[in-house]
Amino acid sequence: MNFVMPIKDDIMLEDICDYLKAKNPRDYVWFSVGIYTGLRISDILALKVIDVKDRSFIISREIKTGKARRTALNEKKLIPILKAYCSGRRPHEYLFLSNRGSNKAISRFTAYKVIKEIGKVFKLDNIGTHTMRKTFGFHHYQQYHDVAKLMKIFNHDDQSTTMRYIGLEQDDMDETLKNFDYKRR
Repeated sequence: MNFVMPIKDDIMLEDICDYLKAKNPRDYVWFSVGIYTGLRISDILALKVIDVKDRSFIISREIKTGKARRTALNEKKLIPILKAYCSGRRPHEYLFLSNRGSNKAISRFTAYKVIKEIGKVFKLDNIGTHTMRKTFGFHHYQQYHDVAKLMKIFNHDDQSTTMRYIGLEQDDMDETLKNFDYKRR
C-alpha cells in the first residue's frame, strides 16, 4: 500500500510553486488553493470564479461528506493569487478550466498527472492529489501546534487520525526506531 505524504520542506514547496507558476499558471493556482486551504482536490476543482473572486472565504459543500464548509482564504498569499487569476473571467466559469470543451473543469486525473510530474521533477516519492491537503495540515500544525483545531478543519473524528494523516505519527515512530537500542535502560 502506498501512503501519500505531505511536502514538509518549505523551501522545496516554494520551488514547486515557482515551477508550476512558470509552467502553467492554472496548475500553480489550484496547487496554491490546496496548500493554503486544506480542501480536497475534488472540492478545489468544483470551484467557480464566483466562489472566490473578491471574497475572503469560500462557502462550499464538501463533495465527499456533503457537509457545508466555510474556508477562510489566506489574505497575504492566496487572495492576491486568486485576484490576479480571476481578473477578466466570467463569474460562472469553472475556476480551473480544462482545455477540452467550454466551461469544463480539469479532471482529478489531470491534477494527479501534474502532481506525479512534480514528484519526478523534485524526486519526491509518495505524493498524490492528497499531498496538498496533507501539506497544509503539516505546516498548519507546525505553526500553531493545535491538533484539535486541525482536526476540526479536516473534519476528523479524533486527534490520532489527524496526527497520522499529516505524517507526524510516522515521524515519531521513525525517530524511536532510529534511536532504539535494547541495551539502553
